[in-house]
Amino acid sequence: MSVELKSLIDKKEKYVIGLMSGTSKDGIDAVLVKLEGNGLDTKIELLKFICIEYDGDIQTKLNKLIVDCSLKEISDLNFLIGGEFAKAALEVINQAGLSPSEIDLIGSHGQTVFHNPPSYKDGNPSTLQIGEIDVIAEKTGITTVGDFRTRDIAAGGEAAPLVPYLDYLLFRKPGKVSIAQNIGGIANATVVTEHIDDLIAFDTGPGNMLMDRIIQLATNGKEKYDKGGQFASVGNINQELLNKLLVDPYYSHPPPKSTGEELFGQEMATTLHSYVDNEMISLEDMMATLLALTVESIVSSYKNFIFPKWDITEVIFSGGGCNNHILIDRLREELDPIKCSTSNDYGIPSDAKEAVAFAILANELISGNTNNLPGVTGAQRKVPLGKISLGRAK
Repeated sequence: MSVELKSLIDKKEKYVIGLMSGTSKDGIDAVLVKLEGNGLDTKIELLKFICIEYDGDIQTKLNKLIVDCSLKEISDLNFLIGGEFAKAALEVINQAGLSPSEIDLIGSHGQTVFHNPPSYKDGNPSTLQIGEIDVIAEKTGITTVGDFRTRDIAAGGEAAPLVPYLDYLLFRKPGKVSIAQNIGGIANATVVTEHIDDLIAFDTGPGNMLMDRIIQLATNGKEKYDKGGQFASVGNINQELLNKLLVDPYYSHPPPKSTGEELFGQEMATTLHSYVDNEMISLEDMMATLLALTVESIVSSYKNFIFPKWDITEVIFSGGGCNNHILIDRLREELDPIKCSTSNDYGIPSDAKEAVAFAILANELISGNTNNLPGVTGAQRKVPLGKISLGRAK
């Protein structure tokens, strides 16, 4: 074992950066936290959070990977995205008023470009995130942990969701059961039980992904998303289209399950946008219908898989969907009288939670702990998640 790694393992307090880019492919979330200890007693102090948008060229290249790409393009982008993640890490350090030499560790989720979990029953299960961690470690000089999902797939799991470990640290309460509902590109729910081995979590379906893609296509990339739900708020739900979308067998499939771009990404968005482009449905009505799809898929998943087993005392929202007030208001209406809050109420900005999770998971790996939850992912056993790229000696 290197002297640097042993020194890092022995530290009781660490300054750790978490880096995350989700299925929306809109940019990189970077968070700096101070962590004390490890395991279920980890103490978390958030010091700085920023979000850096991908420039249009990078986003175009990422979206192109889904429909048509060469091995060269994948290889090039792996290193290019690694460089962008390194820039985000250095920028959050700078904005926190610190220097790279003061940072102990980086945990990087990378950018998912393909995900084929066991629940798809489509050939050999696999997952691929790009954003080369050796590039991040070399450009920042900081030991970097990444590639968190592959070991869980190797152990027979879905490799998603991985954020429930953090949900348990943040939201568990004696004698209470709550739902931590993240709404990113994909929406996922964690049932936060009193005991971690009872916890379950799964992807409920599309969160912002389809809405974001339709807006980008309709505005030729000038707008990235429906700000505040302004288009959806003046549209009418097309019930026929909504019913057609809800027939997808993913929604009725029981957990463990996960999903992503392959089911609810560019291909579906392109088809739906053609309805708008051919004036079969207005943009406003399409946005209202897709917002209703997100709401209905979340609420129906609770009714089918959660409410029959648990008495839920609170739903805690996080993710970019919290910025869509129409979406959150509709969910509150559907879930009334259950208390609804956001992760902001627990000291973690709603946009920052997933990035914090990968700082936590990196710390767990460095500390020698397993950090997957087989009850969530369906893995055959508890395994350590992540691979380590050593930084420069300090």
